[in-house]
Amino acid sequence: MPATRSLPRPVAIVAAGISKFGAFPGKSSRDLFVEAFLDMESSASKGMDARAIEALYLGNFSSELFEHQGHTAPLIAEAVGLTPIPAVRVEDACASGGVALRQGVMAVASGMYDVVLVGGAEKMTSLPTAEVTDALATAADTQYEIPAGFTFPGFYAAIATAYMHRYGMRPEHLMNVAIKNHENGALNPNAQFGVSISDWMQSRIAAAIKKGKPAPTWQNVWDFLHDDSANPMIAWPLRLFDCSPITDGAAALLLVSAERAADYTDHPIYIIGSGQASDVPLHGRSDLTTLSAARNAAQQAYQMAGVTPADIRFAEVHDCFTIAEIVATEDLGFFPPGDGYKMAEDGVTARNGAKPINVSGGLKSKGHPVGASGIAQAVEVFKQMHGLAGERQLKGDVSLALTHNVGATGSTCVVHIYERKN
Repeated sequence: MPATRSLPRPVAIVAAGISKFGAFPGKSSRDLFVEAFLDMESSASKGMDARAIEALYLGNFSSELFEHQGHTAPLIAEAVGLTPIPAVRVEDACASGGVALRQGVMAVASGMYDVVLVGGAEKMTSLPTAEVTDALATAADTQYEIPAGFTFPGFYAAIATAYMHRYGMRPEHLMNVAIKNHENGALNPNAQFGVSISDWMQSRIAAAIKKGKPAPTWQNVWDFLHDDSANPMIAWPLRLFDCSPITDGAAALLLVSAERAADYTDHPIYIIGSGQASDVPLHGRSDLTTLSAARNAAQQAYQMAGVTPADIRFAEVHDCFTIAEIVATEDLGFFPPGDGYKMAEDGVTARNGAKPINVSGGLKSKGHPVGASGIAQAVEVFKQMHGLAGERQLKGDVSLALTHNVGATGSTCVVHIYERKN
């Protein structure tokens, strides 16, 4: 691993915005990014002048496949009135947004720019599910993994079964993560699935009665989640509610040098740690129960920030599947290997727990527009640190947070650490 270096100068987030996540047949990724950009503008407490923005770094995984549109970054720049500034598209699978953020951090920290826009956008729902699956599969190893029949639910099912074999986890433990994240997402007005699983179950019962059909006999969410008709198996042990959805959405952040922060807000959020690492494809790994890129990226970020996992108040992690959240909480050093699922069961990772995870609802409930997810995680940090998270607002000190964004099965991982200093 390369030596971890400090940032040459401090970098602050002074504004953050997000579009509604979901399925929007009449909107393009450009339309969604405009929504996120306008939301970001409104969040700068002292206002902002878009003419001060010097560069754009945009996370986008595959607009060519999803929208038949390449050269996305300058088109996005034009849509929000930022031409002729340089606009760069960043592609690192589902970590595209987090890596775009890291590129923006380095651009400001280096002194190249003082004011940078970083964002992410993805329009996924124009394609049928089978074609979306094929598009996402291009992030795997198409020479060795895809010909063997793997898709991403299959990859993470393999991770889950390896974890279950080693640590004794049961499929029901995965359901704890889904229940928690839907409860958080129910409090997020931008979430694609802004409803708890309990309420989802009740709506299914009410719909059956309205249609004159026999009412389902579920007594609780556990009955619902074990019912193959309500929660079908996708790739054992992963069921439908273990999987993040296909999503359209966008998010945006304004990064500035510390010297410029006071122009926008009296309470900037500083990015004090950043780490990124890569790994071989899943088929080449000796251990499927951990993502070494996540461990390496986290180590870099902790060292740069001068903090430990115990110092982190809350985290937004990459829960593309429920098992991914459990593994992430261990890779980030929050819990020992094999304890992540127990912490979810015991409520430690709940919104009111000792180590809240994915208070936004995570990818599972908020949605996963793959190029935007890493930026959306940082937007949640901004909202929590400014007390703007509404009903899901964490109580007490929220001055130190972390985001963890994964590409593919962990071939890329990027970790950022944030601090509010006043």
